[in-house]
Amino acid sequence: MTASHSPNPLNPLNSWNPPDPSDPRPHPVATALDLRGRTALVTGAAGGIGAACALRLAAAGARVRALDRDASGLDALCARAACLPGAVESVLLDLTDLDAAEEAAAGTDILVNNAGTQLVRPIQDFPPEKFRAVLTLLLETPFRLLRGALAHMYERGWGRVVNISSVHGLRGSAYKSAYVAAKHGLEGLSKVTALEGAPHGVTSNCVSPGYVRTPLVEKQLADQAALHDIPAESVLTGILLADSALKRLIEPGEVAEAVAYLCGPHASFITGSTLTMDGGWTAH
Repeated sequence: MTASHSPNPLNPLNSWNPPDPSDPRPHPVATALDLRGRTALVTGAAGGIGAACALRLAAAGARVRALDRDASGLDALCARAACLPGAVESVLLDLTDLDAAEEAAAGTDILVNNAGTQLVRPIQDFPPEKFRAVLTLLLETPFRLLRGALAHMYERGWGRVVNISSVHGLRGSAYKSAYVAAKHGLEGLSKVTALEGAPHGVTSNCVSPGYVRTPLVEKQLADQAALHDIPAESVLTGILLADSALKRLIEPGEVAEAVAYLCGPHASFITGSTLTMDGGWTAH
């Protein structure tokens, strides 16, 4: 006979699948957060970090606009969110349509810039059009979303901007020229937003994780294996986690809890900062 488990509205990531004691991965416990009456927008919300953030904010009572171009992923997200205190509204959108992205951000109280992409190539082999595409999605799109969101935040005298950056917004890595350039730019954009938003009750911060257990990282395993001519299973510990003191991937739920923390009243004096979740990478 299987024991029943009551969903915990503050911890949507574990609500349906209670932690297995034999599972070595961390299971973050959500802190109390009340976002009723707030509208949040999360980009890249169909999976990975974005889905975890959307669920976490909806668990706190927020009405979440989940933006992505993956229709099936958004449908699955909405199904997972059905029993949460808040609501998740799926918005099917290609975020490289910059005018549409800016329009979609109107009326937003909480903006989580998460959508990303990656291409691993040496600079001399990096296609210029791909470099431009990475910078568009990772840097220009967040700028346009801010343009669309800030007027409402300023009018209400309250707003939270959380940019999902990366350890690569703080450190460089070979073969990732576009991604590193874009994330460094996002860190700078976040600081400028913090300075401009402070008189209006708006904070802006980055969450900068190391490697998170997402499809984007899984794809890198194959790309890095080809570049270095080593088995894919050797890439994780030999390359991706070589500079991390903690030799494991970060779970999406851990990143979502950091985002939730920065949206809470206890973080109202934190702005223009970076919450680094890199397992000790930048401690070197």
